[in-house]
Amino acid sequence: MVNVHTKEIRTLYRTSHQTDFGPGVGAATFSPVKNRVLFLHGIRHADKDHPYSVSRRTGVAVDIDTPFRPLFMDARNITPPFTRGALRGGTHAHTWSGDGQWISFTYNDYVIAALGKSDPTVKDLRTVGVMFPGPVTVPANDTTENNSGAMFAVIVTAVTPAPQPGSDEIDKAFDESWIGANGYTRPDGSRQRRAIAFQGNVRDKDNKTKTEVFVTDLPDDLTTAVAGQPLEGTADKPPGIPAGARQRRITFTANGIQGPRHWLRTTPDGHLIAFLAKDTAGFINIFAVSPNGSAVQQLTFHRFNIQGGFNFSPDGSRLAYIANNTVYITQPATQRSWPLTKNNSEDPLTGAVTWLHNGKSVVYNRYVKNYLQIFMSAVPDK
Repeated sequence: MVNVHTKEIRTLYRTSHQTDFGPGVGAATFSPVKNRVLFLHGIRHADKDHPYSVSRRTGVAVDIDTPFRPLFMDARNITPPFTRGALRGGTHAHTWSGDGQWISFTYNDYVIAALGKSDPTVKDLRTVGVMFPGPVTVPANDTTENNSGAMFAVIVTAVTPAPQPGSDEIDKAFDESWIGANGYTRPDGSRQRRAIAFQGNVRDKDNKTKTEVFVTDLPDDLTTAVAGQPLEGTADKPPGIPAGARQRRITFTANGIQGPRHWLRTTPDGHLIAFLAKDTAGFINIFAVSPNGSAVQQLTFHRFNIQGGFNFSPDGSRLAYIANNTVYITQPATQRSWPLTKNNSEDPLTGAVTWLHNGKSVVYNRYVKNYLQIFMSAVPDK
């Protein structure tokens, strides 16, 4: 953790038994309501025979006032009988809900991946899940593959190995975002308190893969299983989706989401879900759509490509991102964009630009003599 004012750097956590095969940590993110940092953590005691992988990691948190004390958030149990509220694989890219109570993540299932090694018809498909407060105890055994957790975890997006061409079926759900700081407003004026926007890979009528925007509306209670689909899964089936979770396709574009990898982002009021795609001139720009479904609208109009992820300012009035090796700010309401930094091709910028909570500055990554560093720039009012 670095103090942006004093430049003091503090170590909050360090893995034990670190090897070339793991465990490793990454993708750190601060809670919006408490001094807690959440990150992905590879399976403990990783080695050559049990290396870090997409299905062998979990979410761990550290409170900055008590560093080096790992808090396992999602429980994990790969040993039958499986545990309700625990998963059997790897969670990553954890994202806090606006109230800091729930966490979303992408997921790969270790049990299904292992089964696929002997049965090529079985595929471990990336999907999206959420966890929420509620301790889950996994029975102790002699493996460090399993762990209990402070939160109850479930999968909330439906994927299928062979989507029907031209349908809304998907074989991958990924790079999600909570919608709004407190959900979004439905067309009838009521409030959907919790919902996830995510990218889903469909097949077009020619059976070609295309990525579109999807939404899953979440009920308040995610602990009830659909009959025959246990939340913990079985030896040959992945975890089931809770009763009441409703998945919807939001965009029906000609070419789908395009450009560099990025996570969907939404305005704090939940009115818009933003994503990257090519405009009619062939440039990667930011577009947006309502979670209720509507015509897609273009938010940026550059004649060069946006290079990575983006974020809305805390009040939702501006966007920050990297394009043309420069940090740009855009005000969608006026369609005004301006550079915040100068183009320095010798020290390339990368990744997503993140706002400070007061909306007056942004932080971003830049290479300096081949080393990736953190920079901060003030954002003047315009």
